[in-house]
Amino acid sequence: MIPLEWVDDASRRLRPYVVNTPTTYDEELNLFFKWENHQGTGSFKLRGALNKVLSLQDWECRLGIVTCSAGNHGQGVAFAAGKVNASCIVFASEHAVPAKIDAMRALGAEVVSVAGGFVEAEGAAIRYAQETGKMFISPYNDGQVIAGQATVIQEVLDEFGGLESFKSIVVPVGGGGLISGIGTVINDRPDRPKLIGVQSEASSYAFQLLSTSSQEGVVETESIADGLAGEIDHDSITIPIMKKCVDEVTLVSEEQIKKAICYAWKKYGEKVEGSAAVSLAARLAGKIQALPALSIVTGGNIQPELFAALIRQYEYQV
Repeated sequence: MIPLEWVDDASRRLRPYVVNTPTTYDEELNLFFKWENHQGTGSFKLRGALNKVLSLQDWECRLGIVTCSAGNHGQGVAFAAGKVNASCIVFASEHAVPAKIDAMRALGAEVVSVAGGFVEAEGAAIRYAQETGKMFISPYNDGQVIAGQATVIQEVLDEFGGLESFKSIVVPVGGGGLISGIGTVINDRPDRPKLIGVQSEASSYAFQLLSTSSQEGVVETESIADGLAGEIDHDSITIPIMKKCVDEVTLVSEEQIKKAICYAWKKYGEKVEGSAAVSLAARLAGKIQALPALSIVTGGNIQPELFAALIRQYEYQV
């Protein structure tokens, strides 16, 4: 676990820079939404990246910053690097969403394309940082990143005066930074709701890890939830935190995620990416029984052409 004081520090540190994102309620689904697609870079990832960079010493910033990302964390790091006048290099998979690559470059990052998926990009970034002495910032395996992500639930606590309104909190899971931050904040509270993670069947590493204590045997396929893809670093601090705090991880299909993207647009006018839609997909599929629930909608950075195609494809099914 990370100290709760780190979350309080992160809230103060981030206040001038991040958006206090809106929360809405759907009576039909008995579901609250925390809309992090309204965040500055279109994703909650800004919180963790910015908190980490702003906590660095001046000499560390002068070394330059290296990270790996499917796109959203990289945007957050690039934005933060600009605030401290640090250089920023992002290693990204060759399969990364083009719009996210463009956004990282627009924020001043140098983007290095790596053959393979996220795991290969992560390995390349770590090796480069070790060889050059630059500061590596993990998207999830870092206490200050986790503390920054945890400010999402701190805002909910401030808005609702507690957690009594929710029987469960439903969170997309990739490397586990966000759900670990939320778990750290809520775990010892008397009003603690269930903490449920969701990911795609196409990349079920967290599900496998919490079910069997191993990530072995997972067969990963291409997923529209690109930000949740990839094996979790075996030494990640998120693993013991998730084992302590997360009540369950459930899986949704690629088809269910696509329909949830369309549902969010048709019903709420909200553009969300695949990684963010998994929690809504789980509710629509009847997999969330502890209601009312709070769904953390993590981002909206979806490739425009893909989004338009999905809306056309599912317009009569929502």
